[in-house]
This record gives sequence, structure tokens and C-alpha cells, in this order.
Amino acid sequence: MDYKAQVTNSILNVLDGQLTSLQIYEKIEHPKDSKMGDMAFPVFALAKTFHKAPNQIASDLVSKMDTTIFEKVEAKGAYINFFLDKKAYSSDVLNQVLQEGSTFGQNDEGNGGNVPIDMSSPNIAKPISMGHLRSTVIGNAVANILSKNGYHPIKDNHLGDWGTQFGKLIVAYRKWGNEEDVKKDPINNLVKYYVKFHKEDKQHPELDDEARETFKKLEDGNQDEMDLWKWFRSVSIAAFKKIYDKLGIKFDTYNGEAFYNDKMAEVIDILKDKGLLTESQGAQVVMLDKYNLNPALILKSDGASLYITRDIATAIYRERTYHPAMNLYVVGSEQTYYFKQLKAVLMEIGLPSAANLHHIPFGLITVNGKKLSTRSGRIILLDAVLNDAINLAKKQIEEKNPDLANKDQVAHQVGVGAIIFGDLKNDRMNNIDFVLEDQLKFEGETGPYVQYSHARAESILRKSAKKINFNSSNKELDDPQAWETIKTLHEFPEIVKSACQDFEPSEIAKYALRLAKDFNQYYAHSKVLVEDEGLNARLALVKSVSIVLKESLRILGVQAPDEM
Repeated sequence: MDYKAQVTNSILNVLDGQLTSLQIYEKIEHPKDSKMGDMAFPVFALAKTFHKAPNQIASDLVSKMDTTIFEKVEAKGAYINFFLDKKAYSSDVLNQVLQEGSTFGQNDEGNGGNVPIDMSSPNIAKPISMGHLRSTVIGNAVANILSKNGYHPIKDNHLGDWGTQFGKLIVAYRKWGNEEDVKKDPINNLVKYYVKFHKEDKQHPELDDEARETFKKLEDGNQDEMDLWKWFRSVSIAAFKKIYDKLGIKFDTYNGEAFYNDKMAEVIDILKDKGLLTESQGAQVVMLDKYNLNPALILKSDGASLYITRDIATAIYRERTYHPAMNLYVVGSEQTYYFKQLKAVLMEIGLPSAANLHHIPFGLITVNGKKLSTRSGRIILLDAVLNDAINLAKKQIEEKNPDLANKDQVAHQVGVGAIIFGDLKNDRMNNIDFVLEDQLKFEGETGPYVQYSHARAESILRKSAKKINFNSSNKELDDPQAWETIKTLHEFPEIVKSACQDFEPSEIAKYALRLAKDFNQYYAHSKVLVEDEGLNARLALVKSVSIVLKESLRILGVQAPDEM
């Protein structure tokens, strides 16, 4: 039952067309205090129409309304407050969650539309650092949210696998590297060679000339250079996948920058054919005055292409391959202006999916209050942080529950989950400061707190050893804590839709925290396992909470252990 629609219809029936059904539906609120009702409608929007004070409008509308389907309806100031029929509502919500299980909240609004998501995108032959965390986990959660809303996400790890640095790396490897070292520890050794090149070229500038010549050979498809480049790429991806596996994240494609090398000439041809290229100081640009943007530089004066040239080729390829409903780019907020330019150029080209290109920006991450910087050497490796989190989780398990089965597996789930949740609980545009110990706490707004709440629910169900045979005749669920929990459960499908519209995983994370808190308050005030006529109803509530907490965590990319 859509109770929000029920409230909407009750209001619509006493208006004479002043507001549409959708306008009413969107204005309905959930009061923070249950004393103010379960749903509320503010009447401010009607003040000009009725030429009355809002509190008078609210009273007049309530006096005309059929309130028999509600427990109570009252005018309070400028609001109409609706108190729902607790017994019917509770029965509907719990039955729906229990019947639908993990599919509760699923909808088909996306109609199966393909959505490529450009995310993570590390540079090959370089380590994945904490700086890559946000794009990776936000992108993965957005993909799961899209899936829950009926879309078909395509996670595209657009690797940085091309450019002059590979000329430098090949030269460095030939001078100072060896195959065995790279096989043993590919990323660290390749970085070591690259760093040595930059130290040496200060005294030996001829190395830069050698690197340029080497990259030119690579661009021309010289076999020896291509073989080395392909090897560097494959060992890098293998190393990356170990970290992605630890995070529980898989990609649908690893098409990096190099994949689009042979597709950029067509971009220039398309822009020329459409009369979009203009010469400016020897360079080729697309004018974007009508979008209030600076010209987009497409080719430098020496004819060299830029990132945008490659990204246009990428968008055209994705259009032809996927016919996308949307194109998403999960990239830091410092690139916002660039993506406005990219979208504008694609609009000028007439790419069908250009209007639905969305940059999903996010704020910076600091670690213990300090900015991450490659140049200053403040690179914090993501793999090391994940290992530290797993070890800290294991230490806490040893202290609190040393007899726990599968300790290593649970420590992994809790440690990695804490890192992911610690990021995603924040509005993505906020800058965040990462403090490992804070993420691993079992109290407060943390992943382990939500995981523990789920594990507690599962523990209650195991202890009961009963098959839930839920019926709505029991009054046990009328108590305030149960009622708050049931109302929060009912909100889940709405939250799933909202998170999709906003591309905002934090809405799911904040919801999970709220549900966990409501459930823990219920548990603290109720003796769930008492053998009486209300037992089935209480177990139905516990099971429903377990289902929705687990599904909320899954959407975020976090596992939910049954025991902790």
C-alpha cells in the first residue's frame, strides 16, 4: 500500500484543482517527532489561492476531509498531520518485506537502459592510492543503486594507459629494470624505475629525448615497444584486480585511453564536417559561447590531441556500443568545468545521449587531516589501508568475541566494509578526513555499527529457531519503538528512488544508520523472545530489519556478516 498516495488522495478530494496530485505528493513530509503525526502536509502553497492564513486553511481542509481510513487527522498550525492506522500499516509493511525479501525496494523505472559509468581509472604502472578510493566506491554504489532502479549499469575502468610517461618507463626499464623483479612486485618496481628516470634526467637531459623517441615508436606500433607496454599493462591490471577483489568490486570493461587511439581521427573529421572547429592562435577549438563556457581546445598548435579529444571519442564509442540511457563520470569536483565543456561539445555534435551526460563530482579526501600529494610523496596506498583495517577488525574480534567462527572472513568483511561505509556515509560533495580508528568503531555512525545491528537481528532469529508465521492481529507492534522501526522500513523504496535521482549513495548509508538506530532502540525496550501471542509479530519485525539492513549494505558494496 502506498500510504503517501492515500494521504495525497485525501487532500486532493477536498481541493478544487488548486494543486495536482503530483504537487501534493511531493510536498508530503515525514515529521521528525511522531507526536506530530506520521505524515504531514504543509499548506503554505495554498495561502495565495484561498486568501487566508495557513492555519485557517489547514483547519478548513481537515473539516471537509474523510478521515475514517486514518487513526487521526489534525490541523496543527500550517500543517495537516496524518496519524496512520498502525495495525493495518504494520501488517502491510512487514508482509511486503517478508514476501519480497532482498527485492524489496526494487523498481523498473530504468526500463533496462544501459548506463556506462566511468569510474576508478588509475594509471597503469602506478599504485592505487587512497586518492582512488572515492571514485571507486562511489561509482560502485551508484551502479548498485541504478540496478535497484531497473537500469543496466556498465562499470568502465577507464585506465590511464597511454602517454609520454610510457616512453620514459620503457627507457627506465631497459636501463635499470629486470623481468624477475617486475614479476614479483610489478607496481612498486615499475614506479621505482619511473622515479629513477626523473632523478637521472636532471643530470642527463638526453634521457628525455630518448623517451620521446621511444614513445613515438610505441605510437607507431613498433613491436618491441608494444610488447613491453602490453606487459606493463597486464601486470598492472592483475595487481589492481587483487585490490578490487578485496573491495568486492568488479568491472565490466578496462578500456583505457589507449583503446581510443585509433578513434580520434574520426572525432576531428566529425567536428570539421559539422563546421565546429575554429582556429585560435594556431590551435583548433570549439566555440562554446552559447553555453557561457570558454572555447574547448581540441588540437594544440602542433596538432597534438588532448584529453577532451579522447573523451569525445570515448563518448561516441559508448553511444554506438551501448545506446546509453545515461553516461556517468564519477570524477572529482575539480573537473566540473571540464565536464561542462565536454557535454557542450557532444551536444554540438548532436550525440543522442549527450543531454543525459552527468558528471558525478565528489569532494577531496584527506588522511588524518593531511592532503594526499604524489609530488610531496604523501601517497597512502589503498591496499595498505585495507590491510590495516582488516587487522584492526580482527584485533577487536579477538577482544570481544574470541570464539567467533570464521574470524578471518568476518574481520575482512568488517574492516573493508568500514572503509567503504566511512566514505559513503558522507554527502559525496563534502570533503572528508579519513581516520582509520574512527571508521572501525562499533558505536556511532559507522559501518560496523550497521553490520552489528544486522548480526544482532540474525542472532535473535537463530535463538528463536521458529518459522515466522506472521499475522496482523497482535497488538504488540503498537509500541512506539516498533512503530518507528516499521515506518522507517516503509521508507526504503522511496530512499532507493531518491538516491538514484541524486546519484547520492549517502542517502542509503544514512538510511541504514537510521534503521539500525530505530531497531536497537526497539530491542532495548522490548523482550523479543518471550513466548506469547506477540512473538511471531516481533520476529517478523526483526526479520524485516535484517533483510533491509543487509540489502542497504549490499547496495553500498558492504557485506553483512550473520555473526560478529
